[in-house]
Amino acid sequence: MPFSDFPEFQITPASNDDLDHIIRLIDDCYQEYGDRVVLNGDDKDLLDIEANYKQQGGEFIVVRDPDGVLVGTHAVSPISSQDKLCTFRRLYLASELRGSGLGQALMLWAIQWAREAGYQRVEFWSDTRFTRAHRFFENLGFQTAHETRDMDDGIQPYSEFFFWLDILPDS
Repeated sequence: MPFSDFPEFQITPASNDDLDHIIRLIDDCYQEYGDRVVLNGDDKDLLDIEANYKQQGGEFIVVRDPDGVLVGTHAVSPISSQDKLCTFRRLYLASELRGSGLGQALMLWAIQWAREAGYQRVEFWSDTRFTRAHRFFENLGFQTAHETRDMDDGIQPYSEFFFWLDILPDS
């Protein structure tokens, strides 16, 4: 589903003016799993969106509902331009929008953005507790060998699964 299927939503590049709203949305999602945003841990990128994404050659977008409320985020960040490798981060939607197709539109945007930027592969880690998201990623063609890594930069230890997708050029 492209963004054009959601004309009631506004999709724009994120700025540091959005920080409080981005952090609140992500923290709300984390709280569903008994966790919280930790700005001195894995979530420190959220302290300066512009420096950590746009100025590094990536992109971070936000989705606003018809009332202007920030309800979604997604980001692409380079890992290695030489290896044509990037990562996806910060795919979050307000709970009432999950399953609406908007998450798919965000992922398709990120894949297309990466393709147009010359990336040929995307790799990312996803919290093992996000089982619905994992099915979603796999339905979009992402691969996983269920390789995990243990993390301790949150309020509680957690593990993440590794996902990847080889990005084919447009035909």
